[in-house]
Amino acid sequence: MVKREVYLSQLRELKDVQLIKVVTGIRRCGKSTLLQQFREELTAAGVRETNIQHYNLEDPENTNFEHWKDFYYHIKNSLSVKGMNYIFLDEIQMLDNFERLLDGLHILKNVDLYVTGSNAYLLSSELATILTGRAITIEMYPFSFSEYIEYQQIEQPTDTDLINYMQIGGFPQALEVHKISNAAYENYLNGLYTTILEKDIKPQHQIYSEVAFSNLARFLSDSVGSPVSTNSIANYFVHTKDNIDDKTVGRYISILNKSYLFYHASRFDLKGKKMLKTQGKEYIVDTGFRNVLLGREQLSDLGHILENIVYFELLRRGNSVWIGKNASHEIDFVAKDDNGYLHYYQVCLTMRDEVTRQRELSAFETLKNHSPKTIIALDPEEPTYNGIVQRNATKWLLGTNVSSKI
Repeated sequence: MVKREVYLSQLRELKDVQLIKVVTGIRRCGKSTLLQQFREELTAAGVRETNIQHYNLEDPENTNFEHWKDFYYHIKNSLSVKGMNYIFLDEIQMLDNFERLLDGLHILKNVDLYVTGSNAYLLSSELATILTGRAITIEMYPFSFSEYIEYQQIEQPTDTDLINYMQIGGFPQALEVHKISNAAYENYLNGLYTTILEKDIKPQHQIYSEVAFSNLARFLSDSVGSPVSTNSIANYFVHTKDNIDDKTVGRYISILNKSYLFYHASRFDLKGKKMLKTQGKEYIVDTGFRNVLLGREQLSDLGHILENIVYFELLRRGNSVWIGKNASHEIDFVAKDDNGYLHYYQVCLTMRDEVTRQRELSAFETLKNHSPKTIIALDPEEPTYNGIVQRNATKWLLGTNVSSKI
């Protein structure tokens, strides 16, 4: 079992802090396993089993409470009177009025509350209003490349392993099923998409055309790394005879964002220092998911897939991330770390081609500041160009240092 150290470290820091810890993210990315790992740490640290309660709301045994108050009193009456009680609630969105249950448990002085959920309703305005100042969110993703390497027990990772990760992705159970056959792997991910549609999307949102909705998901999958607008997508769907207008496109994209299938990166005008409303990008939560949705491998599109992976790695490392507009140039990512410092990134397959090298470097040349500037590519060499550092993608994703500079 891969220890999800990025997330475990956050849970450790928040232990016994009087806040509801809400772990969110797409289905089957490992949220329940994360809480299991944390419970095991608590037990190893001496917390008695009588002080730990765990309920998975997708388990039929935990769905027989007629009212949230019934569940509340069941948990409250099971609390230990000695020491802190650690309550873990998986897939809490399955319970009607779950926010009232959370609110009631939170005010108990001897309760430390941990919650997972797959639906962005957990972050809705209603919940935010009820739990203002009482909850903190930890957003979780499928395996990173370093976690994938740990799972595969690869001792000396290579760029070939990174390319395999680009194709297979990082859903933990999908990797396990992939050991059986590629057909079983594809069936698993297709079934996961259907589950998200049926359980997370349709109960909360009206989908006028499931065909158009799925076609939009495939369109965005094929467009990762490219700016998109609701108008251009609507015009595209006129030609495919799906006939959905720009407002419906915008609503469907919002739904895909709320279900954690896609993440939106806005464009930021570096000169005007303002956020732009158009021409943002959509990145898919898992590149294996992308390949299954498109029904084909994407070896010819590795540049955009690598960009997709870098985007999520920046998020995992605690950054806020935007697309940078610098005059006539575009900078792939502007990342602000948790200390408020800016970092700039370009992503490409190779810098060995002169035209590509000049294009990537020119995007940085007009930036009048001393913030770190990094180009991430598959090339093994790691030179610097007037302070601009080139990194090998495999090493950067694994967090290893620059091996050489020229």
